[in-house]
Amino acid sequence: MIAGASWGWWIGFHCAVVTLLLVDAFLPASRREEPRGQKAAWIWTGVLVVCTAVFAIWMAVAQSHHNALEFVAGYAIETSLSVDNLFVFLVLFQGFRISQKRQHTALLWGIGGAILLRALFIAMGVTLIQRFDWITWIFGVFLLYAAFRLVRGGSARAAIPAWIQRLQPAKGSLLPVILAVEVTDVLFAVDSIPAVLAISRDPFVVYTSNIAAILGLRSLYFALAALLDRLRYLHYGLGAMLAFVAFKMLASHWLEVPITISLAIMGAILAICAVVSWIAGNKPIAPADETHIP
Repeated sequence: MIAGASWGWWIGFHCAVVTLLLVDAFLPASRREEPRGQKAAWIWTGVLVVCTAVFAIWMAVAQSHHNALEFVAGYAIETSLSVDNLFVFLVLFQGFRISQKRQHTALLWGIGGAILLRALFIAMGVTLIQRFDWITWIFGVFLLYAAFRLVRGGSARAAIPAWIQRLQPAKGSLLPVILAVEVTDVLFAVDSIPAVLAISRDPFVVYTSNIAAILGLRSLYFALAALLDRLRYLHYGLGAMLAFVAFKMLASHWLEVPITISLAIMGAILAICAVVSWIAGNKPIAPADETHIP
């Protein structure tokens, strides 16, 4: 047993992750410059969601239903918050003038590196909470601030550090772009990992739900690239969800919110956000100034 699960679970999960990354990297449809690229991205996103569902079912059978529900909740939080990452990726690629085919490569390597960095972040977060119970208060307050920042700022796309915006990749070089993808993912992990820790303290659940979510981030980007501007009220929904998990973390000493209730509340928040955004999606969007969020 290591960090919440046996060696077999850890090895099996990482073998599955590596296999999916390799399949995605060598798919013929991965050449996203083709007109059918968006359709292929939706199909691959569906494949990854099915794989995640199978893993959750297997976790429910072999471990416990509670662990499986925590995994699903963590996956839902991470996936929802990762949608704001897509705005940032879109701004980065437009700023660097990266073609769709090269975006595929940049995201593959960038997200691969982000997996390693997130593993470090999660290990640190779980260790801190296990050793210092009072750290949950700090995480809770930080999540409240993150919720306020999202609602006030309007979109996380403005959170790109100035030094990244000033990067000018050399001709033919994707290294600065890959670096930018990894750095921005880490910046968002500072918000999302404490949010998942509010749902579960099991290192295996927190880690696997995070990795499963960002594993599908690249295909989700190509699937949603043309629809991102329609999600104009996304930041309100994400802010409300962060505020909820902050309350859950701050009140954890006196009140335990069942994981089923947490899933229902988060699902309702996202559903309302999606419906309102879709209804308002046909209205023209006035261009907004990009300002840095402190």
